[in-house]
Amino acid sequence: MLPRGVISAARAAQIGCKRSGFKLSSVFANTCVSSQTLGNNKQIRWHGDGPGPDAPTVQLTFVNPDDSETKISARVGETLLQSAHRTGVEMEGACEGVCACSTCHVILEQDMYDDLLDKMEDEALSEDEEDMLDMAFGLEQTSRLGCQITVTEGMDGAVISLPKATRNFYVDGHKPTPH
Repeated sequence: MLPRGVISAARAAQIGCKRSGFKLSSVFANTCVSSQTLGNNKQIRWHGDGPGPDAPTVQLTFVNPDDSETKISARVGETLLQSAHRTGVEMEGACEGVCACSTCHVILEQDMYDDLLDKMEDEALSEDEEDMLDMAFGLEQTSRLGCQITVTEGMDGAVISLPKATRNFYVDGHKPTPH
C-alpha cells in the first residue's frame, strides 16, 4: 500500500486521461509496460507484473556501475527494468516503468541498439523516451531506457551496461523498491 496522498503511476495515468477528456476503454491486467493509443494520438501507459514464470527466457549480462557483471535469465515479454528488478540487478526505475524519469537508463551494444531501432515505428525512439534521456547521467549514443525495451528471444547473450550514476530528483536520497 502506498503512503497517504501518493498514487501509483497507473492511477496517475487514469486521472490524466480523465482530465484530458478521454475515456479509458480497458485496463490491461498482468501485462508488461505497454500503451494504448486514444484519439488525437494520446497514449496511456500501463504497467503490471509481466509474463509469468513459464515464459521462455534468454540470458543477459548486466555490466554494473562498478564494472562487475551480473548474468540473469530474463523472461521474453518483460521489460529490461522488470527483469532487473525481478533478479536483483541495481536498476532504479523511480517512475515504476512509465517513461517519466531516466533512472532506468542503460547503454546497449551498437548491434543491439540498431536491431531495436530497426523494429521501432519510424525507426526512431519515441519523443517521450528522447525527452527523458535528455536528463540521463552519462548519456551515450546507444543509450535507452530499460522500461522501454521489451526482452525478445533475439537478445539472448546481450550485454547491457548500467551508467556509473543516475539522476533521481528526490532530495532525501529515497530509492524506490519494486512492489
